[in-house]
Amino acid sequence: MPDGPVDDAAVLDALFAGSPQGLFVLDADRKVVRYNPSARGVHGLPVDDVVGHDIRDFAPDMEPEIDHLVDEVLATGEPVRGRLMRGRSPADPHRTLAVEVSLFPLREGPGVVGVVEDVTERQAAAERLAVLSTVHRTVGATLDVRATADALVEALVPDFADAAAVDLLDDDPTGAAPPSGPLPTSVPLRRVAFAAPDSVQPSRRTGDSRPFPFPTPFTQALNDARERLVQVSPDDPWLETDPDGFATLLGRKVHSMIVAPLTARDSVLGLLTLFRSRIDAFEEADLDVARQAAATAAVHLDNARSYRREHAVASALQRRLQPGVTPRLSAVETAHVYLPESAGGAWFDVIPLSGTRVALVVGDVAGHGIEAAATMGQLRVALRTLALQDLETDEVLTHLDEVAGQLTDSRGTRPYLATCAVTVYDPVSRSCVMMRAGHPAPILVDPDGSPIDVDVPLGPPLGAEGGAAFVPAVTQLPPGCLIAHVTAGLLGSEGDGDGDTDAVHRLEHVLATPSRPLQELCDTVVYRMAPSRYDDAVLLLARTECLPPDRVADWTLPADASVVGTARRLVGQQLAAWGLDDRAFTTEIIVSELVTNAILHGEGPVRLRLIHDGERLLAEVTDASSAGPHLRHARTGDEGGRGLYIVMRLSAHWGVRHGREDKTIWSEQRLGEETPEGVLADMDVFDTAGV
Repeated sequence: MPDGPVDDAAVLDALFAGSPQGLFVLDADRKVVRYNPSARGVHGLPVDDVVGHDIRDFAPDMEPEIDHLVDEVLATGEPVRGRLMRGRSPADPHRTLAVEVSLFPLREGPGVVGVVEDVTERQAAAERLAVLSTVHRTVGATLDVRATADALVEALVPDFADAAAVDLLDDDPTGAAPPSGPLPTSVPLRRVAFAAPDSVQPSRRTGDSRPFPFPTPFTQALNDARERLVQVSPDDPWLETDPDGFATLLGRKVHSMIVAPLTARDSVLGLLTLFRSRIDAFEEADLDVARQAAATAAVHLDNARSYRREHAVASALQRRLQPGVTPRLSAVETAHVYLPESAGGAWFDVIPLSGTRVALVVGDVAGHGIEAAATMGQLRVALRTLALQDLETDEVLTHLDEVAGQLTDSRGTRPYLATCAVTVYDPVSRSCVMMRAGHPAPILVDPDGSPIDVDVPLGPPLGAEGGAAFVPAVTQLPPGCLIAHVTAGLLGSEGDGDGDTDAVHRLEHVLATPSRPLQELCDTVVYRMAPSRYDDAVLLLARTECLPPDRVADWTLPADASVVGTARRLVGQQLAAWGLDDRAFTTEIIVSELVTNAILHGEGPVRLRLIHDGERLLAEVTDASSAGPHLRHARTGDEGGRGLYIVMRLSAHWGVRHGREDKTIWSEQRLGEETPEGVLADMDVFDTAGV
């Protein structure tokens, strides 16, 4: 280092000559007395154009802020550091200048030293990063296409663009994914989101679906899937493709725009279009921001559309797997509400059983989507098949639990597969058997509107490990009672088995007028309960009926072959009383075979029951043996073995119902169908039947 004192003037000269920041010395009148011509933002200005001029002459847009800062420093004698100012660039009136200003008072004499740095590029980069941060933070919060598109344009306007639009291809009606590769110029796009000042009325309104004019930057971007920075001027030839449509563009003084394709998995989903009418036109650096924003949004839009397609397929599958028109039964009158909000696995069923009984079923598969809907279909078919085997209710759920366990093992993603509640009602005995597997209990309301308190034990969900037994609750119900089966979605609970207690009480209150039309009650329940919009909801209502005593005939006969003729005679007399003489011959054949089978292969006394249920005639024979019959085809020359085969040929339906201590073989004839006497002649059964 040189010896001797440092020359302040030399230091000052070196600072003004080499500083990368703009340095200005102002006197008390704000006139420039010295500056560094090499500084950014003032480089190239002639000395005689700066020295002696008021600093405000070079930044007229910043005049109020500069005046305020200079006054503050001169009045307080304290420096001001790092103040950001914006204004129109004096060198380029179509560009916004951002500068960072620091002011220091002179120690000798009134005056100020100003340090000015052009931070336009740095500030623009920070703002671009902030815009992308907002896009990443806000876009994709939901699996809704419209909400995702709205979030995208709101993240870009007004910080990055003065207006923004999202136009998407409509979903394929077949549910197929968007096509890959270039799109035809005539493909229609639907406007799903638009953001701009309230005064702006776009030529395309939200919801409009039509092709873009050709050839334009829009159709070019759709064709090659590349973003475009377009500087707009009134004489651009592509504006002539739709003068009326683009009149709004020119009327709002839009001078630049970016058209970016929304691309995911090599497929173009639509376009993101950004417009600017502010001072600064879009630059190449802005094109990269638009590209990244479009890429981020496209992934979320693709996910949302995939979810929507899967939801539509799952909903269609779920609806297809639900029962169609519920049967009209003498046991109960039914109505239901089915709200497939989440395309999950909720289901219901009304299953006619032997002896005029009916099974009411409501279940809910864990999870959502196509897999849940398919699983629901498997369980519903399995349960219906088991129920039609005339098994005891606890056996039905036990076997269904085994089926669910196998399905759970094959998927291995959840601790259980489904929940379910089953009620079997018998209009002859008015017996009601209820059972549940991890599901809310049925709600019972008597004809006066008061809740009927029945403790239905809570069994484990279907497919859960442990193999716990399912315990039924049995009660008798008078005619006119309501049985309500619901899913957790209707009660607003999370499927905890019992549901929300307050919701259950509210539902009981709504159902306290059981004489109202059932469908009206269903609608009222939906209005009052406000079911979850994020889970399926099912309500199955049944009003109990009682079969009139004069439609049931019941006899107990000794286990002796001589009573077969007595049974035929009793049947003939009863059918005559019912005005069904034309059915006497066929019914006597059926009863003869059933009673004979019970005497030969059963135990204890024989119970014979006839039921006249509308257009059906039921014959049942019960004995104390639990062994089921075996249907076989007798060979030519056999003297026996045709009994159950004859019953099968003469019946519309037949089967075996096993009780805990007995079994019942039943036959059902349809009274509206012709008597199959030709079948009797063809089988030559008269001798074997003992007629």
